[in-house]
Amino acid sequence: MTTGLDGRSVIVTGAGSGIGRAAALAFAAEGARVLVADLNEEGARAVVEEIEKTGGTALAVTGDLSEQAVVDRVAQTAVERFGGVDVLVNNAGIMDRMSALADVSDAEWERVLRVNLTAPFLLTRAVLPHMLAAGRGAVVNTASEAGLRGSAAGAAYTASKHGVVGLTKNLAVMYRGQGIRANAIAPGGTATGMVPDVDGEAHGPRALGPYFGNVGRISTPEEQAAAIVFLASDAASNISGVVLPVDNGWSAV
Repeated sequence: MTTGLDGRSVIVTGAGSGIGRAAALAFAAEGARVLVADLNEEGARAVVEEIEKTGGTALAVTGDLSEQAVVDRVAQTAVERFGGVDVLVNNAGIMDRMSALADVSDAEWERVLRVNLTAPFLLTRAVLPHMLAAGRGAVVNTASEAGLRGSAAGAAYTASKHGVVGLTKNLAVMYRGQGIRANAIAPGGTATGMVPDVDGEAHGPRALGPYFGNVGRISTPEEQAAAIVFLASDAASNISGVVLPVDNGWSAV
């Protein structure tokens, strides 16, 4: 079965590095036109150049996706340059400090929730009218093992990723009769270069430490990207509302 992604319009957030970069390259390899959205302008443009060197089509939009003006610019650019939005991958995210709830500052809580949960909500809301007008669309969110359990991250990150899981499932139910599919991946440990700013002596990291022995093999960004592309593709045409662990069996332990 083919992916059906050739010529499709795809937005990937956090696409300047890590899982997002791998996903952007994988979509381009399937013939999709990719909007690379990232806070880091240098990283985003490097991915666009990488795609264009292989004959693909891509463009970059940079900015903080927790800001409505940036969200609007991303959606409008995809519609104006690509004629619509067929696939949205809400991948951009940040880690917390593994802080236990009593130690979470207002700033840590608000920033993590804003980037990890509110930004996907804002961008999905912005592209939905275009998907609904076309009668089809696929949304793939990057959740986390922390969205499935309470022992994989601090309070803020865990809450944000549980929120992503709920957002994904509600979206799938609300628009199941209108051609919209919504799924998520739940990555386990992945070699993305994202290193949280952790105080090893704080209660949160010390309490979580014993549970990380179950993480198993660390995955590559390309393994996560393969799952994203599958869920966005026609090969998954009857799959919606699923949260797919990509974690070497961590969620089964």
